[in-house]
Amino acid sequence: MQPAFRRIALIGKQTPQIAASLKTLRDFLRDRGCEVIVELETARSVGDGDAGADFERIGREADLAIVVGGDGTMLSAARNLVRFGVPLAGINQGRVGFMTDIAFSDIQDSVGAILAGRYAMESRSLLDAEIRRGDAVLLHTLALNEAVVGKGSQGRLIEFELRIDGEYVYRLRADGVIVTTPTGSTAYSLSAQGPILQPTVPAFALVPLNPHVLSARPVSVSDASLIEIGLLRAIDARAHFDGFALADMQEGDRLVLKRSVDAIRFVHPPGYSYFMMLREKMRWSENPAPPLPDD
Repeated sequence: MQPAFRRIALIGKQTPQIAASLKTLRDFLRDRGCEVIVELETARSVGDGDAGADFERIGREADLAIVVGGDGTMLSAARNLVRFGVPLAGINQGRVGFMTDIAFSDIQDSVGAILAGRYAMESRSLLDAEIRRGDAVLLHTLALNEAVVGKGSQGRLIEFELRIDGEYVYRLRADGVIVTTPTGSTAYSLSAQGPILQPTVPAFALVPLNPHVLSARPVSVSDASLIEIGLLRAIDARAHFDGFALADMQEGDRLVLKRSVDAIRFVHPPGYSYFMMLREKMRWSENPAPPLPDD
């Protein structure tokens, strides 16, 4: 029986533990009749350095990419492969792993089921981000988790203006602001008391960072919105995108955000549930508390 995904790319963080896991997974896939492509940096950690493939080749040739590690490794892989439309599955060997939902202990059952065609495909939205200075575009990038405008090394509050679809919303002094996708709502935004957005919700959330007024609260907006953050006052300010892309900003610069035309596709094994994953990762109660006995 032919596997549902014939050519599979392996991507992993370079640690001895993950290298051992990658070797086990590579051998398992080959035994199942799959052609395995190992990402260039990953290949060096598993002893296949001469046979590694860059992301360009993986994007052209792979039917599926399996990422072994944590959410940071998945973010990097997703950013590199989004334009090719390669779906991704994640095996968690990181600390939390909201995006890498397959436990390594379940690797044979879960990956075996995916190869047998028993899987769910889920689409995740991205932010298309531009930093503009006058008529010039200083930076154009994508973000799967979040875009952040924040104070730099000076430790002074910045002041910015927020507009949604051209309409003035507010002017705020704060450490900064996070604009998060549903995927990123369990990342930095969660630490800043932002809302958790179910991945199917067509929305972005705007979360102020330590605002200088008590009334500033997170707000969710349609992901069809055009979000514009104009920097009014700042001695030092920077924009971050998924913790990878970084750009210095100055007074008068604007960060313009909208939903990207591209999307990431995640492959989940049978039995995957977003809320079950949240219960596990957030350590929520599995079952409601038993009723109290009558007096």
